[in-house]
Amino acid sequence: QVQLVESGGNLVQPGGSLRLSCAASGFTLGYYAIGWFRQAPGKEREGVVCARSSDGSTVYADSVKGRFSISRDNAKNTVYLQMNSLQPDDTGVYYCATDLRSIVRCLVPDEYGYWGHGTQVTVSS
Repeated sequence: QVQLVESGGNLVQPGGSLRLSCAASGFTLGYYAIGWFRQAPGKEREGVVCARSSDGSTVYADSVKGRFSISRDNAKNTVYLQMNSLQPDDTGVYYCATDLRSIVRCLVPDEYGYWGHGTQVTVSS
């Protein structure tokens, strides 16, 4: 049974940092693409960053380039999202997602069939 559990969300001041974790079970995370998404109140879910397993490439949304980074710990079957220089616009519920098929458009939420329940990130002074 594929499961994803996010953690690490918190309230942080503008300019601060957070590291989110996504622990996977029921499958080997390193074999599949993984994406981080976020959803702000009243807005659609948007892709933040994704990592393909086929070639190890990563794709970042323009809004987070240079501030966010994704990494995997295959031994722990966990993927991380390091977020630096956080701004109020980064506020939202952050989700990790995966799919057991090959993913082409890896920042598109509809490509993914398995989702965690999300973790809340609030950036506010």
